[in-house]
Amino acid sequence: MIIFDPAIQMWATFALVVIALALYASEKMPMEVISIGVVCALLVFFQLFPVLDPAGRNVLDAHRLLQGFANPALVTVLALLVMGQGMVRAGLLDVLARIVLRAGRGRLWFSIFLVLMVAISISAFLNNIPVVVIFIPIMQGLAMQFSMPPSKLMIPLSYAAVLGGMTTLVGSSTNLLVNSAMIELDLRPFGFFDFTVPGIAMVAVGLLYLMLVAPRILPGRASMVDRILAGGSGKQFIAQLTIAEDSTLVGMSAPGGLFPSLPDITVRLVQRDEEAILPPFEGFTAQPGDVLVVAATRKALTDALSRKVAQIDPKYAKRERPTRAGAKSRNGGDDLPWDGAAQVMAEVMVAPGSRYEGQTLRQIGFFSQTHCVVLGIQRRSRMIRTRMTEIRLEAGDVLLVQGDAHDINQLKANREVVLIEWSAEELQTQVSAPVAALIFAVAIGIAATGLVSLVVATLTGAVAMVVCGALNVRQAARAVDPKIVTTIGAALAMGVALQETGGAQHVARLLVDAMRGAGPSVVLSVFFLTVAVLSNLVTTKTAAVLFTPIAIDIAREVGVPAEPFAVAVVFAANCSFASPLGYQTNLLVLGPGHYRFIDFARAGIPLIVLLWLVFSAVVPWWYGL
Repeated sequence: MIIFDPAIQMWATFALVVIALALYASEKMPMEVISIGVVCALLVFFQLFPVLDPAGRNVLDAHRLLQGFANPALVTVLALLVMGQGMVRAGLLDVLARIVLRAGRGRLWFSIFLVLMVAISISAFLNNIPVVVIFIPIMQGLAMQFSMPPSKLMIPLSYAAVLGGMTTLVGSSTNLLVNSAMIELDLRPFGFFDFTVPGIAMVAVGLLYLMLVAPRILPGRASMVDRILAGGSGKQFIAQLTIAEDSTLVGMSAPGGLFPSLPDITVRLVQRDEEAILPPFEGFTAQPGDVLVVAATRKALTDALSRKVAQIDPKYAKRERPTRAGAKSRNGGDDLPWDGAAQVMAEVMVAPGSRYEGQTLRQIGFFSQTHCVVLGIQRRSRMIRTRMTEIRLEAGDVLLVQGDAHDINQLKANREVVLIEWSAEELQTQVSAPVAALIFAVAIGIAATGLVSLVVATLTGAVAMVVCGALNVRQAARAVDPKIVTTIGAALAMGVALQETGGAQHVARLLVDAMRGAGPSVVLSVFFLTVAVLSNLVTTKTAAVLFTPIAIDIAREVGVPAEPFAVAVVFAANCSFASPLGYQTNLLVLGPGHYRFIDFARAGIPLIVLLWLVFSAVVPWWYGL
C-alpha cells in the first residue's frame, strides 16, 4: 500500500474520467466492456493508492466502489424495465398508442407534441423513469405509423421527461436531494411549487427545441429488425382471414377494397361460399363466414389478429393440423395451435429446389410437419388474387409463420425452407392485460404515496409480473439491458471517486475564485453553466449533493438570498442531456433509439446552452437579482 499526495489521486481520477468518456465516444469497444474496465481500473488504483480517512481506513475500497451495482436507483431502473416489458407483452401500451394516434388525428407532429406534453405533465409529479418506460413503445408505434426512424424521437422523449421533472419539488430525486441539503444547512426548504414558474419557462423553450430542432439534427438510424417489424420495407403478404360472428366488420362495405376497421390492409378477393367477389366490391356488405384474401404488412396483419377484427381461416387451421380431442379455440371451434403458449412470428423463405415448389399449403400439410401456421405468403413477381391455400409455392416465396419458440427454432433444421432469424418477434398476449395493468398501477401508486420506497414497490411489481404470467423468466431477463447495469455502476463509481478525492470540490472552488467581484446575475449564470457541464460527467445526484453547499457559500459571499443559487443547482443538475451516463432516462432510450454516445452530445449541448440562456434571463428577474 502506497501513500502519497492526495492531489495526485485527484488528478489521476480526472484522467481516468476523461479517458472513459473518450472511449465511450469513440465506440471502438462495447459500452459494457468500457464500463467494467473503468471499474476495474478504479479498484486497482485505489487498492494500491488508497484514500484514507482520519482512522486510517480506505474510503475507496472495493466495497465502496462496487456499491453502485447494488444501488437502489439501479435496481429500480431494472425492475421498471421488467414491469414495462410486462405491459408491452400484455398489449396495454398499444392501447395507449392508439389513443394518442386517434387524438393526433393522423398528424405526425401533433401526435408527437401530445406525447411529449403528457410525458412532461406526468414527470412533474411522478418519477420520470417509469414515464419514459411507458412512452418508449408509444414513440416506437408513432415511428412505425409514420415510417420515421425511432432515433428521431427517443432522445426528445427522454429530455421531455427530464424537463418535466424540473417544475416541482417531487418531479425528480435530484430536487429532493437539493432540498435535503438545504435542511441540513438550516435553511428554509423549498415549497412544492417554489420554482415552478421559472421551470415552466424553461420547459416551454425546451419543448420548442425538442419539436423543431432536435429531430432535424438527430441521425435517422434504425436497425434492420425495426425496418422489418415496422413494415417499412413495404413487404406485403397475401393472407387469408375469416370474418367471425362478432367481428366489427359484419355489415360493413369495403369501397376500394378498404375496410375502416382494417387500416393498412387491402382486400383483394372475398370468397363467399362458392362465389368469388372481386374489387371494386360495389354493393358488397360483409357477412359472417366471408373469407378475405388480403394484402398487408406483418404489423398490420398482427394488429388485426390481436384485436380479433378477423381470424385465421378456421377451415384451413383445422385441415392443417392433427386434432386434439375436446380442445376448443378462442373462437369456439377446434383448438388453434397458438392457444396457451407464448408465440413467435417469423419469416421463412422457400429454398431453391425445395419439395414445396409447385404445391399448395394443403398439399404440403405444413402445420402437421412443422407445428407452425402460415399467416401469409409474399411474392414479389406479381399481384395474386386467389385464396392463400390455393397458391402453388415457388422458390423465393416468403411465408409469414407463427408458432411457439421451440417450433420456430426447429425450422432451422428444415431443408425445404430458410428461417430468416432476425425476423423472429415474440407476440403480445392480452390474456393477462388487466392483471398487468393493476400490478403496474398499484406499484407506482404505493410508491407515490410513500407507503414503501420506490425500489421496494417496483421490485415487488416486477416479480408479480412474472408470477401472474404477463411474461416468463426468460422474457424478464431479456428486458434487463446489460448496458444499463454496467454504465450506471461505472458512473456511480466515478462519481464516488471524484467526491472522495476532492475533484468535484476543486472545480467548484476554482469558480468561486474566478468570479470574485462579478455581479450576482453573472455569478449565478456562470455557476449554472458550471454545474450543468459537470452533471454530464458525474451523476445528477452527485452534482446536487456536491454543489448545494457551494451554492449557499457563493450566495453568502455575493450578499444575495440562497434560494436562487439552490434553484440553479436544481435546474443545472438536471441538465444531463449531453451524455447517456448523466441520467437514467437517457440510458433507457439508448437501445430503442439505436444511439451512439456522440448522439446525446449532438442533441444535448445545444439544449443545455438554450436552457442556460433562458435561466440567465428568467431566474434573476424572478428573484429580483
